[in-house]
Amino acid sequence: MSEVMYRGTGRRKSSVARVMLVPGNGQITINGKDVREYLPHEVLVTDLSQPLVLTNTADKFDIKININGGGFNGQTGAIRLGIARALLEASADYRPALKAAGMLTRDARVKERKKYGLKGARRAPQFSKR
Repeated sequence: MSEVMYRGTGRRKSSVARVMLVPGNGQITINGKDVREYLPHEVLVTDLSQPLVLTNTADKFDIKININGGGFNGQTGAIRLGIARALLEASADYRPALKAAGMLTRDARVKERKKYGLKGARRAPQFSKR
């Protein structure tokens, strides 16, 4: 098998996506399922395909994704970053467009841990004067 393959890893919240780009006709597979079968909302599909739209490569690569952890939003963000990184491996010419759109930046926001004595990460119990 001497087929060219480009890899990229994306992370977001608690999700980790391993993305493989193979020259093809634009089919996206997530954990063995079609992208529209795996993701419940069309907005998420649009979001994860943004790097492909920016670089005009939507119908040039087949994308195979292995993802675990997190929910649909986190997974979509991780996949998007993974696709962007894999595209960079395919060609450095895509860098300016992806960088300008903020596709190469890892979104570092994660859930803050709950602290003792509080009801959530920051929410204090209701104050009672009596």
